[in-house]
Amino acid sequence: MRVSILNSFLTTPHRKLEELAPLHTSALEHDPLFYSRLALWYFAKGEVRDHKLLFVAHLATSEYPEFREAAWVLLQKLAPYEVARALDHTKKVIGKTPRSFKGAVAHYLQTRENNPRQFDGAALRARNDLKHLYASLRIKPGPRAQAILFDEKPPEDSPLFALKSLAQAATSEEQARIIVEQKIPYTTAIGALKSMTPVILVALINAMSPQEVINNMASLKKRGAMDNPEVKALIDQKLAEAKTNKRVSTMKARKALEATRLDVETERALTEIMDQRIADKVEIKRPTALFVDKSGSMSQAITVSKQLAALISAVTTADFYVYAFDTAAFDIKADVPAGKRAALSDWEKAFQFIKANGGTSLGVALAQMMKKKQYVEQILIVTDEGEQRAAVGRCLGGV
Repeated sequence: MRVSILNSFLTTPHRKLEELAPLHTSALEHDPLFYSRLALWYFAKGEVRDHKLLFVAHLATSEYPEFREAAWVLLQKLAPYEVARALDHTKKVIGKTPRSFKGAVAHYLQTRENNPRQFDGAALRARNDLKHLYASLRIKPGPRAQAILFDEKPPEDSPLFALKSLAQAATSEEQARIIVEQKIPYTTAIGALKSMTPVILVALINAMSPQEVINNMASLKKRGAMDNPEVKALIDQKLAEAKTNKRVSTMKARKALEATRLDVETERALTEIMDQRIADKVEIKRPTALFVDKSGSMSQAITVSKQLAALISAVTTADFYVYAFDTAAFDIKADVPAGKRAALSDWEKAFQFIKANGGTSLGVALAQMMKKKQYVEQILIVTDEGEQRAAVGRCLGGV
């Protein structure tokens, strides 16, 4: 059970929370102390938000008062759309929403109402989610919340009032000024704009965080941002800032790479962001080997192995060896300049001639390392365990 829930952190649920619900329910039931401590650890170290709101929902509906109190605190750290999804998960999947959860949400909303700037920013990005929280839990909104969310009469000092002005603005320059002054989010602004000019793109990207640029890379490309030198330079600047920004998600950078076809320079920048974010979290100090089974059934595993090689090489400060094998072993090396870490694109090129074919003889890779007197302290193996030949026994017997 512990291994299963830890393995789940390697996946992104993509809002299909119900698929992971049985795992969280089982972990909480059979090992509550481990589960509660894991929740706190993941909030401090984890990146995938779906997992965080799963912890909140299951702790909040736990039979233990201490866990419900912990969920109360953790819920305050979520974004409005995450709180709304946690609420839906307690109702539709878990089947209960205790009073303590409503109390936590009421405090969450009141805290934001007490800070008009914070509330307006939340309403700008997640108006429907906020309405859902008030209405579903029958929480009475304050005057400003009532005006913005339900009466659709935002005060003149509200960014939502400015959003209406944005839609009515006659020139790109005026629209750009409103975006910059009111810091209107990209995803909100594009719904109010009839056309997208370089002037508007510059204003939008200037108002975006590095993470928002990464999240919207496909949309920016679709709107011509990558074709204009000035706009592209601004995107490159944001990506450079992302390398040292601790709030940038490794998973989101990877998703941006997978979602759209980008130029080589931008792909490398996103890969370097992933490498840097991973390196900031972990360091491998022991000599390591990666063995990749390339037998006939391992096509998908070869793709995964490229990513593993890129992840490991990004964080290791010791020797790192990669071998692909069927009934013979093949040394895989990424060709990069001295002193530079290999990126995913480098490993893609290194693996380009490795195709799924042949049998499975794990020992041949180990035999090759022994022949070359390559020393490692840990070996990571990607295999389906479909076939093990006598070479394994011979090699291990000589260790």
